[in-house]
Parts: sequence; C-alpha cells; structure tokens
Amino acid sequence: MILTVTLNTALDLTYHVPELRAHRSHRVGDVQERPGGKGLNVARVLAALGHEVTVTGFTGGVTGRVVQDLLTRTPGVVDALVPVGGTTRRTVAVVDMRSGDTTRLDEPGPVIASAEWSAFQEAYEGLLAGADAVALCGSLPPGVPVGAYAALVRTARAAGVPVLLDTSGEPLRRGVAARPDIVKPNAGELAELTGSHEPSRATLDARRRGAQSVVASLGAQGLVAATPEGRWRATPPHRVHGNPTGAGDSVVAGLLSGLLERLPWPERLSRAAALSAATVASPVAGEFDHPTYEALMGLISVNNEVLAS
Repeated sequence: MILTVTLNTALDLTYHVPELRAHRSHRVGDVQERPGGKGLNVARVLAALGHEVTVTGFTGGVTGRVVQDLLTRTPGVVDALVPVGGTTRRTVAVVDMRSGDTTRLDEPGPVIASAEWSAFQEAYEGLLAGADAVALCGSLPPGVPVGAYAALVRTARAAGVPVLLDTSGEPLRRGVAARPDIVKPNAGELAELTGSHEPSRATLDARRRGAQSVVASLGAQGLVAATPEGRWRATPPHRVHGNPTGAGDSVVAGLLSGLLERLPWPERLSRAAALSAATVASPVAGEFDHPTYEALMGLISVNNEVLAS
C-alpha cells in the first residue's frame, strides 16, 4: 500500500470557458468536480496504474464531505482523512479553450488546531505500519507548524518507510534537512531552495542539503534528476498542449510506482515524464490520457546528465 498525505485537501473545480477575458462575465461550458490537493491527485493516478493507495490529511465541513463522497467513487483509493472543525478549501481552475492556458484560484484552507494536528500525527504513525512508501504533498493549512513535513519525514524514516516530499518554501527547506528519500520540486521551487537557476546544479545542491534523490519538474522540457546512482535528464519528444494542472503530481505517482516496482532510475523517469505529459492532455488534475501515456512511454529520451565545468 502507498500512503499519500495531503494536509491541505481541496475540492477541485475546473471551469472551461471559450475565452478568458479580464473584467468580463463568462458562460462556463463545462464544470468538473474532483477530490483535490496534490496528494489526492497522486493517489488517483496511482490507483489508475493499479496500485493500492490510502489517503490521509484533513477534511472538514460541507466541502470536505463532498471530497469524501467523491473519493468513495474512486476505485483503489482508501479514505483515511482526519476530521477537523474547519471547512476544506476549494480550488478553481479556469481553462481558456482558445489559448489552452489555465488560471488557478486557490483558497488557503481551514485553520488547524493543535489538538487536530496531534490527532493527525497519531493517525499517521498508525497508517505507516501498513505502508510500503509515503508521499508528503502540497501546502500547509493555517495552524500547522512550518516544520510539519520535517517531522513527518523523520517519523517515516524511523518506521523504515521510503518517503517522497513535494512541497515548497520553508516547509521544503526544513523537510529536505530531515533527509527524505526523494524530493520532487518544480524549477521555481528548486531555485528558491538552492539559489541556483540552473536545474542540474541545483539538484546536486539539494542533495547536499539532505535529500537522497532529487527530481525536478521542468514543465514541457521534462525532468532532471540527481540520485546516488547517477544524474539524468528525461525529455518528451514534443510539447503536449492542454491543462498542466496536476502534471507534477503525476510525476510523483510515476516515481513512487517505479520505486515499488524496483525499476532502474531511467525507467522511473521515463514513466514519470510520460505520465506528466499525459496529464496535460487530460482535462482535469489527478487523471491522465491513457493513449497519450502509452504512446509516449517508448519515446521519452533519458540521457546521462553531465555538468559543464
């Protein structure tokens, strides 16, 4: 079983409009509702790949009940969310059908009381007993300590469970120091962590800060990775147009599934890059276009990365 942690769960709403224009009213052509937050997106992709997944994090209020109801309709995903007094947030993605661009609006999430955080930590320790790997994903809701992910990484390591961290800012900085097995930032998050805007060098710097392996998402340019076994760049054959929301979460799913299947790093990266691109081709986060994924799997170029002196 793979455990995914989403401390700031959400109800994801995706609106499709013919053309998004500022200061105008818009008629929405299509509305889609999904359980959201990075870890829930990861879980849904993993389940589609055939893995058993348990999700945990916080849920509350009317929005939280909608999220949990949607989860019951997701085969392969077990709901172990922890109830809180506040209301789960909503995120809105507006897709401009003319340009293909996506605009996101993200609510901050409920305030988590100290007793609720303690209850989550206790539940998390119990869930780790049955986990083969754990993914810690996304932002922290108000009230959760900034060092929360660092604490959760240390708990997983103490339990002998491989842990992947996907967050940003100070939670990422502290989490990396706790020595997670894999860190998955995007290019901007990696630059903020290391101060370097050259991804290949920045991944090495992030490893020196404590991460065992670092895989950075570079958008349409693919992935760059620094691991104990070597450094690689995975590049798709062409750009896929569509909604990029959730593409990084599919990278996480690809890396975790490859970890459990003990695939060599180049094969893990090829799967992760193909899933990411196939997610762009899907209308909503947490899903991927299967024909696109199958077509790309044999076309991802994975090369050794050599730094210039």
